[in-house]
Amino acid sequence: MASLTETLQQVLSLNSGYAEIIASIIIFAVVVLAGWGAYIIFNKYFCKWTKKTETTLDDDVLAAVKIIIIIMIVIFGIEYALQPLSFLQPFSTTLTAIFTILEIFLGAFAVTRVSNIIADWYAIRTALIAGKNSRHLLFILKKVIQIVVYIFAFLLLLYAFNYDLTGAVVGLGVGGIAIAFALQSTLSDFFSAFSIYFDRPFEIGDFIVVSEYSGTVNSIGVKSTRLKLLSGEELIISNKELTSSSVRNFRKLEKRRLEFNIGVTYDTPTQKLKKIPQIITNIIKNMDFAEFERVHFTEFGDFSLKFLISYYVTTGDYATYLETQQRINFAIREAFEQEGIEMAFPTNTIYVKK
Repeated sequence: MASLTETLQQVLSLNSGYAEIIASIIIFAVVVLAGWGAYIIFNKYFCKWTKKTETTLDDDVLAAVKIIIIIMIVIFGIEYALQPLSFLQPFSTTLTAIFTILEIFLGAFAVTRVSNIIADWYAIRTALIAGKNSRHLLFILKKVIQIVVYIFAFLLLLYAFNYDLTGAVVGLGVGGIAIAFALQSTLSDFFSAFSIYFDRPFEIGDFIVVSEYSGTVNSIGVKSTRLKLLSGEELIISNKELTSSSVRNFRKLEKRRLEFNIGVTYDTPTQKLKKIPQIITNIIKNMDFAEFERVHFTEFGDFSLKFLISYYVTTGDYATYLETQQRINFAIREAFEQEGIEMAFPTNTIYVKK
């Protein structure tokens, strides 16, 4: 910077004050022009790329980053432009500290701004997960991210000013451990809520089974989840228990498999026994929402000749599943009555010798 000032003094025959001012203006202009050129290149190529993508996330992030880039260019321009001015030299340490603080916290602001945009975008995509509590969870998530980012910015600021970070890190660590122990149960449910929010094991309106409980998810809160049980009452279960248990979710159920046995009496003629597989096959194949798998004569039981039957009901709706099963059972019963095939039940035959 001194060489530029000296060069201006020699070339333009200026005194040191005017030379410093002109050097300051030149440096500011060069920094701003260089930054503006980089910004134009960035804007040109990245904007073309974002327009080709289907999502609007990259467009929103780019729009937010643009403003921050412009502010950062201006700050850098002012910082370097003030260096040639000799009357500011006594305040150089203070000015450096001010610009360092501005740059670090502007970077922290950029990170939180981008994280908020990503969080909002994700919330729109997953609006059904937590229902009316989505905004509440999203608000808490944003605040947590902001706190973490600004803590790191504060530590970075201490490092930039050559402060010993040991005390600050130890203090944060001890404080964090104390808070974690004091709020252990609450924090477990709190982080479990975010695990449910991002992992998406279930959503509002899903029918789930947890341990011995089964019901429909009514709401997902920060600490607990509420289920409307089949018996009618509402179950409030902690998020920690949900994330640490096996959860059966019937939302993605596309078909159910049924397997059962039918027994006919031992006095059924072999000719009629051979008809049974074809009778049952035709019934299932001609039934709506039913997908035939197999039917076989499998066992000589204690009281009956047993046939193993299996098929799929191709719907996730439980009422339709029961209706289809009922229609198939009625059709099998009617077909057996027409063929004169008698279904077996536990009996004992006593032979009396005269």
